[in-house]
Amino acid sequence: QVNLVESGGGLARTGGSLRLSCEVSGRIDSGGTMAWFRQIPGKEREFVAAFSLRYGSVRYSDSVRGRFTISTDNAKNTLYLQMNYLKPADTAAYFCATRSASLGNTYASEPSYDYWGQGTQVTVSS
Repeated sequence: QVNLVESGGGLARTGGSLRLSCEVSGRIDSGGTMAWFRQIPGKEREFVAAFSLRYGSVRYSDSVRGRFTISTDNAKNTLYLQMNYLKPADTAAYFCATRSASLGNTYASEPSYDYWGQGTQVTVSS
């Protein structure tokens, strides 16, 4: 069983920064993918960033590319999302997820992920 626990959310001002963490427990596939999604109430979950555990390749949504950075610390079994130049439009609940499939072309597909964290709220004030 894989358990994911997010932390690091909170309140930030426009232009500010936050770093989210996702602590992983249990065995995950070393060839799989880890990702961040976000969700606003009443809307579908939206892809933010993905990380290939085998190759270290990354993917970003157009809305965060150049501002957010996804990374891992294998020694700490932790996934990070460094968020810079925050905007009010970044306000959402952020979720980390993992799957056994490689990055491929489906990394932005929510149903393709096997395990999810409970989410952490990020609120950006104008």
